[in-house]
Amino acid sequence: MTADEHEPSNVAEMIDVNRNNWDARTPIHVASEFYGLNEARDSGHWFADFEWSDLGDLTGRDVLHLQCHLGTETLAFAERGATTTGLDFSGAAVAEARRIARDAGREVTYVEADVHDAVDALGGRRFDVVYTGKGSLWYLPDLARWARTVAGLLRPGGFLYLVEFHPLLQSLGAVPEPGEQHLRLRQDYLGGRGPLRVEVAHTYTDGPPLDEATTCYEWRHGLGDIVTALLGAGLSIEVLRETELLPWPRFAGMVPAEGGWWRLPDHDPKIPLMFALRARATP
Repeated sequence: MTADEHEPSNVAEMIDVNRNNWDARTPIHVASEFYGLNEARDSGHWFADFEWSDLGDLTGRDVLHLQCHLGTETLAFAERGATTTGLDFSGAAVAEARRIARDAGREVTYVEADVHDAVDALGGRRFDVVYTGKGSLWYLPDLARWARTVAGLLRPGGFLYLVEFHPLLQSLGAVPEPGEQHLRLRQDYLGGRGPLRVEVAHTYTDGPPLDEATTCYEWRHGLGDIVTALLGAGLSIEVLRETELLPWPRFAGMVPAEGGWWRLPDHDPKIPLMFALRARATP
């Protein structure tokens, strides 16, 4: 966004800015080695072993993946026998996700809609499992509204499974500053200051810089905010785990861990980099 462009005055406009940003990211991500759509990586790469343990057998279950982007994770649910639906607000990403599923010979339904409108966009359908995470929550301005949406998408006894980057990881920033040898806090852990305007000349993948729509807006949410929002929507927390693992080496010096994932080296403090949460609707 240049200085003479319109500055968003409300949350709806900020979400539109984010949508444009993700539309612009999509072709870069499709071509990237990071996503490995040339069969360099299979869909299982994006899951830690504990996720499959927490999710259980998905055969014959209705699974919805919110904020699914290219559907690289969404495909894994179809491969495990679930009736699978993905939802994302980026039209460019949804178009690519449909192509990727078609090329893989998988039947996945993709819906283009903002996550806040998911109940209406999905025609009132209910699901056994709603999955989301790995870079989704900080694009949500209102966790309470999001949690109510999730509750409205679940069948009685169904559950949300959220696997997300830890708020502590987000507060450390993207990467250390040049010449820095140690991680340090750079951003808020807790919310409350309103949206953070971020300029993203490059995305988190390899590939060329964005040549347009480089602005996005993010909201910070502490772990307590997330749990409180889900409890307020009537869901019961069954699992809450924190892990030192990441699916790629975000910081220099990270070392290989189990399942092809990464962690900080032994001489660094052991801190949570991701968390997983299962919350169930009343049967």
